Amino acid sequence: MRTCRARGIGTVAVHSEADRTSLHVAEADEAVEIGPAPAAESYLVIPRLIDAAKRTRAEAIHPGYGFLSERAEFAAACDAAGITFIGPSPSAIAMMGDKVRARTAMIAARVPVVPGRDDLSDVADAIAAADAIGFPVMLKASAGGGGKGMRIVRSREGVKLAFEAAQREAIAAFGDGRLFLERAILNARHVEVQVMADRHGTTVHLGERDCSVQRRHQKVIEESPCPSSQMTPRLRDAMGEIATRAAAAIGYVGAGTIEFLLEETAEGPAFYFLEMNTRLQVEHAVTECVTGRDLVWDQIRVASGDPLGFTQAEVVLRGHSVECRIYAEDPTTFLPRPGRVVAIRWPEGGTVRVDAAVTSGSDVSSHYDPLIAKITTWGQDRKAAIAEMRRALGELVIVGLTTNVPLHRRILEEPDFAAGTSVTTRYLDDHPELVVRSDGTIPSKTSEAIAAAVAIAAASSLNSPSQNVADVGSSWRHSARWRR
Repeated sequence: MRTCRARGIGTVAVHSEADRTSLHVAEADEAVEIGPAPAAESYLVIPRLIDAAKRTRAEAIHPGYGFLSERAEFAAACDAAGITFIGPSPSAIAMMGDKVRARTAMIAARVPVVPGRDDLSDVADAIAAADAIGFPVMLKASAGGGGKGMRIVRSREGVKLAFEAAQREAIAAFGDGRLFLERAILNARHVEVQVMADRHGTTVHLGERDCSVQRRHQKVIEESPCPSSQMTPRLRDAMGEIATRAAAAIGYVGAGTIEFLLEETAEGPAFYFLEMNTRLQVEHAVTECVTGRDLVWDQIRVASGDPLGFTQAEVVLRGHSVECRIYAEDPTTFLPRPGRVVAIRWPEGGTVRVDAAVTSGSDVSSHYDPLIAKITTWGQDRKAAIAEMRRALGELVIVGLTTNVPLHRRILEEPDFAAGTSVTTRYLDDHPELVVRSDGTIPSKTSEAIAAAVAIAAASSLNSPSQNVADVGSSWRHSARWRR
């Protein structure tokens, strides 16, 4: 909405009954209510969204990065209604949304993938495949992402239980119980490359983001560029070339992200294709900060048929950027903690950018994802960007909600993160001292395991199949300030 407003483009907000007073409704030029609070009765009902667009004479729909943003049927419905879908084609979404089809396509495009076995038929098939690949292995849902239907298995004895649990979760989350198996790369970074492509044959990449700090396969802190000592210009060029090749191989148009696992070894780095997100990422702000581009405006221009307008040689990375995701959740168990924001004060000045979903008096609903804000900072180098983030979090005041801000503050002070050279996707597992209870005590390994089990059970009961999303639910709204 901010991007459109700056260019004189009118905006329409759709909202459920629960979101009548949300920030995005207040910021839009028009608003249309599309149903009750449950996502299955509002935000996921494609005909209601198409009807809202027609009633307001909207020419295009930007799907954001939650709910229907990676649904091929939604993109197809927009095409059928004569409404521009600001994203890739339905066929590209469908191909990359199916992890098995995506692996097959990437192998054909000579993109390195993790050794694995596709479409397991049953437990015996999974055991045989795991024996051939070697333990540990990772079971994954073929039709989904965001950590749903994913299990690490370290021995033959654990395959049956993990297979059945992953399949149940995959069916609940995606309505599809197909699983595939990969070699588990446990000590690797999660590094993703931002790509942008137009309808005229131009595909470029805009550098990489490191998203290794995660809880339950969900990102917590992102930064650009990747701080690995092995991320040389040569490696960056190689990953970028492969990412653009992958996107071009499927005729991709718009903004997308190619995600990799990056192994740092004594012999040198190795990277493998993980998946492609066929939408704008939550963490796109760090890429905007280091490239100086407005990715949403690039999306809109490309969707309207314009050439991208810049070449790979014109993409220059400047400085460093860090983003912290602020969740309304318990910082120990990671359980959602909905409630009302009594008062809030966002950080200001310097090079801090705040993209917020709430303000004082806002209600954080239990119906949607608990992400309430993103705070992004920029600096001439990584040390400066982190120092700016520490200042920003020190100024942040949220009264009335329990959030994960204390966890962010501890991570930013932790020596391994500050050094940036030894952080993998196991970072929080390797640093249990960061997950401190409200009374100041550090959970034991046993209590951590119990808390994780409780959190998984609670998440399963709170989220209906249609409400599970890869990154963020429809409660996400933009209300940003960028001072630099």
